[in-house]
Amino acid sequence: MGLIAMSLWLTLSVTPGAAETHRAVAEQYYRTFHHRHPVFLKVRPGDTVVTKTVDTGGIDDQEARKSEPGNPLTGPFYVEGAEPGDALVVRFDRIRMNRNWGFSRYRLGLFALTKEAAEDVFPAGYKMDLVRKGSDAYVPWDLDVKNARVRLREPKSGRITFDFAARPMLGCVGVAAAGDFGPTSGISGPYGGNIDYNEIVEGATVMLPVFHRGGLLFLGDGHALQGDGEPVGTGIETSMDVTFTVTVKKNARLSMPRVENAEFLMSVGSQPEFVSSLDRALELATSDMVAWLTREYGVEPWAAHQLIGMIGRYDVVTVAGSMALRIPKKLLPK
Repeated sequence: MGLIAMSLWLTLSVTPGAAETHRAVAEQYYRTFHHRHPVFLKVRPGDTVVTKTVDTGGIDDQEARKSEPGNPLTGPFYVEGAEPGDALVVRFDRIRMNRNWGFSRYRLGLFALTKEAAEDVFPAGYKMDLVRKGSDAYVPWDLDVKNARVRLREPKSGRITFDFAARPMLGCVGVAAAGDFGPTSGISGPYGGNIDYNEIVEGATVMLPVFHRGGLLFLGDGHALQGDGEPVGTGIETSMDVTFTVTVKKNARLSMPRVENAEFLMSVGSQPEFVSSLDRALELATSDMVAWLTREYGVEPWAAHQLIGMIGRYDVVTVAGSMALRIPKKLLPK
């Protein structure tokens, strides 16, 4: 009964024991990755979930406020059979914009600029109350859901046309953190969290280490579009329709989140912003990739080092936080 009170849901099953599709829209959202939050929905490995997220301000696709601002999270999803030491394997079958507007911060964060450049930067405020009551930090974007495009509504540039193809992604994907610790949905770490990696798009698979029984998966913070590093401190923030399929990998021994798509393996050196240099995040991503290549693909250690050294591509995930390392899958043994 508690689940029914928390959500609008429908479960479709073909035969007993077969994988199921669950349709669930939350009424309660959380802003920490904590194992003490009540379970939103229980699923089995192989099940698919069709759900929604609200934007970072807590607004849903019907423009109703569902939560206080600060990356409200849909979840937690309890995956039967997931135990500490395993990994949740989350394939995002569908991530789509579901309303016609979004917003971004007006100015680059000073953390993305040199001290000399920051001294002469223009003010961070644009228009008070334009997007969020009490704030002048944001500018509005129009979202063309049908044609998957984004257009800056204002201000207008005399030199640049701000009309781009959308690339919807999820900024927050994570599990309940280790121990009795509930990190906020504003940071990231080994559990995932507010990773803000613009490769977590439709078709991507995210692998996360499990620290508590059931894994306790959360997701949110949809961006219609975001550049590498999230240098303005946001993407184009909006709500999303999300469909994902989850499985469990036993005894996975993951230390960091991993992402995979049709072309690349991606190790994410996930850490909170501003607590350490990007050098540390690069070390975390590189070390995990070596482990991935040697343990799961049988690549000799020396060959893994050479492959990373000659073919690897590093992504700045967040300007002052995380890095990722990509390796093309076509070069790996099957």
